[in-house]
Amino acid sequence: MTSSQIVPQKTSVNIQLQSLEPSALIELYELTYTSVVNGINTVLRYHAGTNDIKTDIIFNGQTYSAVPAEVKGFDKATQGTLPRPKFRIANVNNAISTFIVLYNPLQGQLQRIQTFKKFLDKENFPDGINNNEDPDAIITKDDIWYIDRISKENPDFVEFELSPKINLQNLRIPRRQITEHCPWKYRTPTDNANGKAGSTECGYKGKKCFDLEDNEITGDNKEALDKCGHKYSSCVKRFGKFGDGGTKKNPKPLPFGGFSNARIQI
Repeated sequence: MTSSQIVPQKTSVNIQLQSLEPSALIELYELTYTSVVNGINTVLRYHAGTNDIKTDIIFNGQTYSAVPAEVKGFDKATQGTLPRPKFRIANVNNAISTFIVLYNPLQGQLQRIQTFKKFLDKENFPDGINNNEDPDAIITKDDIWYIDRISKENPDFVEFELSPKINLQNLRIPRRQITEHCPWKYRTPTDNANGKAGSTECGYKGKKCFDLEDNEITGDNKEALDKCGHKYSSCVKRFGKFGDGGTKKNPKPLPFGGFSNARIQI
């Protein structure tokens, strides 16, 4: 299924998609960065200057700058490998390279907005009149992608590889990273000797010690050899399958900080 096959949000858009002589298709791009993830709060809006429109475009009261850009691979598949589109933008005067040096571009949110020329704001027309102006006339309202990596960079252009929003393995979000392993700090031998946990999030102060494969360790030197495998099974070994102090009828949550579904196998 491609994006053009998705049922549009409005009848007016559907009419254009089925028309033998539709209005010119317009693709707008909105790139959102946040200070927590990227180091800056800003929204960059642009369009690639296709369909003979070489000037800035105003849509829904927002200005989209005409920037030499090329995008490909946006088709959405229902089976097989998830698409990873490429977004290539001109690196005029090394502006994009400079931005990359100053701020982290990864996981910036890119939204593609597809509409038709007849629905643009009235300011785009010579006489300043457009009775068909409609900011809600968008083909797909949730066409959202995230910058996953910089695939190419040179003085002429910078190319970003995008990933869909459901592809979350290793995606960094504020203070966390989505992974199958628990990120909490486990106790050191000194913590163990003093009856302390390695971190508040982990909280394990038990007398039992284990190795990285979750095998119980005994002997006088067990505190020095105590290691956590940071797996869900490691948490179960220390707190029990019903949690610390929990029972089958009244289970307690485990302090496991990983995401069990980040991978099929845990």
